[in-house]
Formats: sequence, structure tokens, C-alpha cells
Amino acid sequence: MIDKKRETMPNFNDFDLDSSILKLLQEIGYETPTPVQETSIPKIINGLDIVASAQTGTGKTGAFLLPILHSLIKSPKQKSPRALILVPTRELAMQITKEAEKFSKYLPQIKTVCIYGGVPYPPQRKALSKPYDILIATPGRLMDHMDRGAIDLTKIKTIVLDEADRMLDMGFLEPVEFISDRCPKNRQTLLFSATIDKKILQISQKLQNNPQQVKIESENLANDNIDQKVFYTDSFSHKLKLLDHFLEKESFEQAIVFTATKRQASELAFSLQEKGKRAEALHGDMNQRQRSRVVEKLRKRQVQILVATDVAARGIDIPTLNVVINVDLPFKAEDYVHRIGRTGRAGAKGDAITFASRQDRQMLEKIERLLGKPIVVDVVTGLEPQMKPQPKKPSFRPQNRRGGGNFKRGFSRGFRPSNSSR
Repeated sequence: MIDKKRETMPNFNDFDLDSSILKLLQEIGYETPTPVQETSIPKIINGLDIVASAQTGTGKTGAFLLPILHSLIKSPKQKSPRALILVPTRELAMQITKEAEKFSKYLPQIKTVCIYGGVPYPPQRKALSKPYDILIATPGRLMDHMDRGAIDLTKIKTIVLDEADRMLDMGFLEPVEFISDRCPKNRQTLLFSATIDKKILQISQKLQNNPQQVKIESENLANDNIDQKVFYTDSFSHKLKLLDHFLEKESFEQAIVFTATKRQASELAFSLQEKGKRAEALHGDMNQRQRSRVVEKLRKRQVQILVATDVAARGIDIPTLNVVINVDLPFKAEDYVHRIGRTGRAGAKGDAITFASRQDRQMLEKIERLLGKPIVVDVVTGLEPQMKPQPKKPSFRPQNRRGGGNFKRGFSRGFRPSNSSR
């Protein structure tokens, strides 16, 4: 069953959630569920497995956390965890933990433990030694603790695979299957992904029992609160001039600038610091302590400009981030949606500015197909590109190009992309 559009505007009260949860939702101003919440919550409460297509910023965390908390209230207390939430990155693990703690404000009996790599083991072992109900983990660190006998998964009632598409991309399929095999066969399995494709359906068949599909139409992926524009560029130096133009504006509170590589992020952050900007880099070469420190400075508004790779495209939820600038396009269309989803959150307005060269044309078309609408092309007076982009086809189908060769991303001048991962 695929749910496409809402015909009504329900209230969270319609879901018969526990009164303690409803009290908290009313207190924080949550009244109308998002499409993914409206469709998923009743199914999860009824014990169904679901495979859901949901982008960042659409309320998917609440879609699985609220019914999980509701079920934990109703089920007998156990010494070992009853809900397991697997995520691909540390940042996402920390974000979901904060949401779990927020939603369980009036449920002091429900405890959450979060474990991920890049930090010492002893504090995590101490947390795991006490009774808890929800375990939020990255697969690698979870398996490490399992090998040490610190985690018992035999009482798990619900497993959530959040951002399953990225877990597959990161090679977590075998660890996920290993972990799943250590959980009871009659558990509930909830799978959330940016898209529902063959890879997702294959893992669904292995891990789930007659899952229900929850698919939000692509029009919901294009957040109307985000003003998206693309500016064509001739070279990397042209991009840097445009970047300086937008960062000189006083209308933004905080911004994330996305680059293709870790080296670019570090060098561009350093360049902005030399210009007197409160800028910091965030990328995969930094250890967890460094990354956490940068994110905390961002939350405290000690950093105005975060220059990052796609490691920051998910798991950062800061209301004052009102501008996203894509110096480089991502390597996957879905990551564009995750990037711009750092702004325009919780009903706030945001701007998404993307720089693109002629070689980026195919990726732009993929992004527009995913969004279900074109991105507005704009220019800055005095910084117009010499290259004139070809008119877009209304069908958003890839244009046929003579020669059929691959187009190399990058530029001959400026920061040189490294061969390392993001």
C-alpha cells in the first residue's frame, strides 16, 4: 500500500498516543503531523513492518520515535533494550538521541543509550551496564560491544534502520544482517530510506515480514520554505567570487557551505578565517571530539559559517541555519535534498544557493527529477557567467549528448580535489 497525499489534516490526538506523549507534543507546539508521520504512526502502533521513503526534515524521526515510546509504555519493563535504532553516522545518532530525550520528557522510566565510534569505550560500557529501553547505535560500534558481551538483543521488539540507503552505500549490509540475526524473529522492523529502490527492497525482503510501503510523493521533497536557486559558473575562481558575494550579505544568521572534498573544506574554511569570518571546517578526517566541538560552537553561534563535506548533510538540526551554499554539487541527487534540508526546518524560511558548471548539467537534471520541479536559474549582476546554459527540457529527462563520454567534475584552478573520501 502506497500512501501518496493527505486528504485531511489530522491531529496527534487522532493516533491515541499515551497522554504523557501528547502532553509533551502540546507543550512544544506539535499539533499537525507531517505526511510521513500521519501515514507511519498508525501502522507502527498496529505492529506492522514498514519501508518508508522519507527525506530529512520531513519529521521521520518523530514518525518512528513517538510510536516506539508509546509501545514501551504499554509493554513490561526489561533489563535489556527493547528498541534498537541503527544509523549510519555519529551525528545522526546524536541527533536522534536528543529527539528521544525530548519526546520522553514526561516518561522518566524510559531510558535511552547512544553508542558510536570515534570515542572511548569505558563511558559507553558504563551506560550499557545500567537498565535502558532504547539503544541508538552505529553498526560498527554496536558489533564491538556485542563481541565483548556488553549488549543483549534477545528482548528487542522493534528495529529501526534509519537512512538505510546510506548504510548500504557505506557497506553496512553485512553488519546489519548480523545484528538482525541476533534479534528475535518476531520483532517489528521499520526501514526508512531516501528512496525505495531495488537495493532497499532486497534488504526489506531479508529483514522484514510483509512490510507496508509508505511513500511520500516527490512534491513533498521540495520544501516550500526553502528558496532554491542555481547560479552557473565558468571556473572555480568564479565560484569563489560568488561565494564572497553571498557571504558579505548581512541577511543570513548562519550558513553551511558544502564542498566536494575534505581538502576543499579545510582550505576554504582557512581562507574565510583569513578574511575575518567566523568559519570552521567539518569533514570525515576529523575525529569525533573535533567534530562535536565544531557542531557545539555552531549551536552556540560562535561559528557563523560551517564549511563541510556531506558528513554534515545529515544529523545537524540548528534553527538559525538559514543559508545553504553548494560550492560543489553532491555525487548523488538524494544528498542534495539532505544538504538543503539543513535549513528551512520546523517551518522556518531558508535559502539554498547552488553553483554549477556546464559539466554539472546531468546532475542538476537528476536533482530536479527527484524534487519534481525545476530549480530557478539566477545571476548576480557583474558576476554573470560567460557560458550560457542550454534551455531545460520540461520533462526533466537527461539531454542527449554527442560522444556519450563521461564528464569530469572539478576545475583546473583553485582547490585541487583529493582522492580521499568525504
